[in-house]
Amino acid sequence: MTAAAPRIRVAVLAGGRSSEHAISIASAASVVAALDPAQYEVLEITIGREGRWELPAARPAALLPGTAQSIVAADGGSIAGVDVVLPILHGPFGEDGTVQGLCEMLGVAYVGAGVLGSALGMDKAVCKAVLRDAGIRTAESLTLLAHRDDPDDDALHDRVEAALALPCFVKPARLGSSVGISKAHDRAELAAAIALAFAHDDKVLVERLLTGREVECGVLGNEAPIASAVGEICPRNEWYDFEAKYVEGASDIIIPARIASADMARIQEASLAAFAACDLAGMARIDFFLEPDGGLVLNEINTIPGFTSTSVYASLFAASGLRYADLLQRLIELALDRHARRSRLRY
Repeated sequence: MTAAAPRIRVAVLAGGRSSEHAISIASAASVVAALDPAQYEVLEITIGREGRWELPAARPAALLPGTAQSIVAADGGSIAGVDVVLPILHGPFGEDGTVQGLCEMLGVAYVGAGVLGSALGMDKAVCKAVLRDAGIRTAESLTLLAHRDDPDDDALHDRVEAALALPCFVKPARLGSSVGISKAHDRAELAAAIALAFAHDDKVLVERLLTGREVECGVLGNEAPIASAVGEICPRNEWYDFEAKYVEGASDIIIPARIASADMARIQEASLAAFAACDLAGMARIDFFLEPDGGLVLNEINTIPGFTSTSVYASLFAASGLRYADLLQRLIELALDRHARRSRLRY
């Protein structure tokens, strides 16, 4: 009788210190429920809003970042003993390269982009520069810094109007889920929008208003990634804000998007090009605007997209023939493959 293969030990990280904490908790719960217990031994680790790492009550221990021993020691064991980390974290302190760097230091495999790709995907200002260098069009923008730019400065408002016109969008440079983002229709709203964005980040983007269809494409893979079907986002609010993303019934996603097959191919090609240009791995969701004149503008890259079974990324791949549980299995395989390859490098 052949012995059963040992289960893969997966640490699922959820929560985190960012304003997307609750979204991460929901995504992680969906992931844990979908991981086959016959294949995977799952260790759920919740990171509180204050940064405390905690194991479930069944394994009473707390992981307190700060020293090597406090990071690796848990209930007499070691988090470094897991086979792979699945960071289902959104925003700063999880999606931005920080947790990825921790995994690199511990020498453990992890799902998704590495330190550089994660940091690039999170910093919209720097990411734009990399994408433009690769010939990928992004929205025109101005970058503001808290120590330099006053939200109430009339000269700043003049500069925004001259460069971008009103209305425009104002957003924190390193946040997601439309948190801290505003559409500014006039100067009063512009000042308020900049102040709000600075409350979330000390780097802020002011972007030209884009019009057209909002379309999204998933990417899966390492050296030879594949692109999913293309979906179209139809918010019922004025724009795709936090409510439209997370309140049931506030928006619709149409898969496949109601666009020409040639446009769909362009979006998939641009998604793969952006994935390569930003040194990504594992997964990403790439968001675009398809303008009325046919122009294609990359709006945002998400290296750890929302991950419930009904989230856009999972839905795009489900429409491409890859069901949710199989998608998770493929991501874990990709993480283990990438780790094995990188472990052979000499330093």
